[in-house]
Amino acid sequence: MEKFILSIDQGTTSSRAILFDKQGQIRSLAQKEFKQYFPQAGWVEHDPQEIWVSQKQVIADCFKQNNINPDQVAAIGITNQRETIVVWDKYTGEPICPAIVWQCRRTSDFCQQLKVQGLQEKIQSKTGLLLDPYFSASKICWILDNVSGARERAKNGNLIFGTIDSWLIYNLSGKKDHITDPSNASRTMLFNIHEGKWDEELFEIFKIPLYMAPQVVSSSGSLSIVKDIDILPQEVPICGIAGDQQAALFGQGCFQTGQMKNTYGTGCFLLCNTGNTPVKSHHQLLTTVAWKINNEITYCLEGSVFIGGAVIGWIRDELGLIESAAQSEEFARKVEDTAGVYLVPAFAGLGAPHWDSDARGIITGLTRGANKYHIVRAALESIAFQCKELVNSMQKDLGKKPTLLRVDGGATMNQFLMQFQSDLAGVLIERPKVLESTALGAAFLAGLEIGYWKDLGDLPYKSQNTVYKPTKSDEWIEKLMQSWTKALNRAKTNIN
Repeated sequence: MEKFILSIDQGTTSSRAILFDKQGQIRSLAQKEFKQYFPQAGWVEHDPQEIWVSQKQVIADCFKQNNINPDQVAAIGITNQRETIVVWDKYTGEPICPAIVWQCRRTSDFCQQLKVQGLQEKIQSKTGLLLDPYFSASKICWILDNVSGARERAKNGNLIFGTIDSWLIYNLSGKKDHITDPSNASRTMLFNIHEGKWDEELFEIFKIPLYMAPQVVSSSGSLSIVKDIDILPQEVPICGIAGDQQAALFGQGCFQTGQMKNTYGTGCFLLCNTGNTPVKSHHQLLTTVAWKINNEITYCLEGSVFIGGAVIGWIRDELGLIESAAQSEEFARKVEDTAGVYLVPAFAGLGAPHWDSDARGIITGLTRGANKYHIVRAALESIAFQCKELVNSMQKDLGKKPTLLRVDGGATMNQFLMQFQSDLAGVLIERPKVLESTALGAAFLAGLEIGYWKDLGDLPYKSQNTVYKPTKSDEWIEKLMQSWTKALNRAKTNIN
């Protein structure tokens, strides 16, 4: 009986389940969107139970689609939206409030207070992260301070927290295992990336009891087993865990120092493997853990764009300019340029390299001749402009210009965007045939543990690539970037 690796890919807007074979090909895929909640301006929430129910449903659907028997699952790999946090009752398993999503900015004032106290350098030196509401620690503190009775329950040892990987594994294991891996732990702002463990001083700064935290295990190993879940065979091993962006780095085969990938999803995330040494960024990037395998930690530099492909969803759902995401390419090609229109999608503030949590979205350069095609094209170009800034910062930190960028994510199907990105960044872009690099990375981590693939060299990450080559001059790039910067400055809080 043929065996597969089941990849559970829990993202910001949907839950997915994918079965991969030994050739790294998708044998079955199921996806279900779930509701996004925006209770106040700048707030973003999810229902943890809805995430769990949707994830169970897509696993069941994944088997049904191609009449695959659940007994054909050899192991499970899990990848997830990272900084989103859940706090739940240790004994009942009930969340005490909605999950606070990575995009949520409700803790901006608290983070600013910590900056005023002079704590940013200490926090960055331990975690590799910049002090920002993006990360989990301030979210956990907010929950303990604002949910009735939460802090008292936490002091009594009744509450635990976890990123989405922890929440899923807790439920998959029949409420037995409370674990995470270093790639997720390193995004909480509570994990010392140099010592490879939770940092007691950071827990004190954020007023969080240390015993609420999950156990940190490897990214690949015998990590947990499924129990009491009727849609999966009992005792099937969970052998891989990685945050979505680190999983994509692994799935793209970026195992060597200096190799990098960019994922175009809800946000955009540029990661570069820096090997066994954490490299401190001097240009507003993050130093974080890529993965831990065989007790060896691999690090990476990361630049995060908060609103990437999500801007296309916005012009579709909120503005009604397009009927589908795919139509954005058609509309963008109807005009030669944006006619001076620039859209800065700072709906959740700005990530790297600006880290301006109070910045807000803006459309500039409108004239009477501007039309919906110009705005749609400006929305697509905004993704590339933000990623170009990440490439520039990465180049400065590494001391050399990248020549190759591996890409994945749904927005990479937009050929206009990919060519514009290649031209703007001045780099060769490779898009793999199988775009599910995130889920594939989680599958690789799981499969390696059970010998499904024997080693890194056996992993089938090299698929037929579509290549985009830069065609524009440095002068063309510079002119566009100057205009983008002017628009960007108008969206930032420190510019009048």
